[in-house]
Amino acid sequence: MTTVAAAVTGSVHSFDISTGVDGPGTRFVAFLAGCPLRCQYCHSPDTQYRRYGRPTSVDDLITEIRRYERFLKVARGGVTVSGGEPLQQAVFTREVLRRCKEMRLHTALDTSGFLGDRADDALLDATDLVLLDIKSGDPATYRKVTRTGRLSPTVRFAHRLADRGMPIWVRFVLVPGLTDDPANVEAVAATAADLPTVERVEVLPFHRLGAPKYAALGLPLPLADTPAPDETLLRRVRDQFRGHGLAVY
Repeated sequence: MTTVAAAVTGSVHSFDISTGVDGPGTRFVAFLAGCPLRCQYCHSPDTQYRRYGRPTSVDDLITEIRRYERFLKVARGGVTVSGGEPLQQAVFTREVLRRCKEMRLHTALDTSGFLGDRADDALLDATDLVLLDIKSGDPATYRKVTRTGRLSPTVRFAHRLADRGMPIWVRFVLVPGLTDDPANVEAVAATAADLPTVERVEVLPFHRLGAPKYAALGLPLPLADTPAPDETLLRRVRDQFRGHGLAVY
C-alpha cells in the first residue's frame, strides 16, 4: 500500500494550521483543488478547478504534515483534508488519510457529500470525523445555492456515515435571502436530527471575505449586495436546530 500511495498524485491548492475551525484541536488543513459545485457563497473560487493547485504526491504532503506531527498530537488536533472538494480526488484523499492514521493522528474529511459515492470503505475507515456541509434542505434551494448540484447524494452519504457509526459535524451556511427560509432551515435540521451520529451543528454566517479572490481571477462576485446575517436571524436559525435537540455552535 505504501508503494501505491507514493505513486498517487493529487492537486493541492494550499495548507494551513488552524484551531477550532476545521475539527477538534489544532489542525493541519490540506486544501485540495477542484470542486464540482459552484456555490454562490463560495469564498474560495481559487480552489474550484484542479488547475489552480499544484501536483503533489502523497509522500510530499505527508512529509509536510510530519513537520507538525508532534505539535498536532500535543495540541490534541490532527489533519483535515478539505477543498475544493476532496472527494473529487478520492484516491489521493484516501491515501493521505490512511497515512495519517498510521501516524496516529486524528483525521477529518471536510466535504459537501455530493460525491459521497466516491468514498470507498477504505477511505472512511481512515476517517475519524466528517465535517458535512449540508447546503440546504430543500432540493430547489440546494440547486439554487450550488448552481450544479442535487441534494440527494449528500443525504444518501450522510445516512451511510451514520449507519457506520461515524461522527458527523454538520455545517450550514446562513445566507440572508438564499438559505434562511424557515422551511429550508427546518429541512436541514430534520435531516441532521435523523442522523444519530451528528455531534454538533455549526451555523456559519455568510461573509464576503473572498471578494479579493474573485477580483484577482477576474470573476464577478456572486451575492455582492447580500449582507451578513444579523444576530436576530442567527438566533432564530440556531434555535430552529436546537429545537430538534441538536448541539449548535
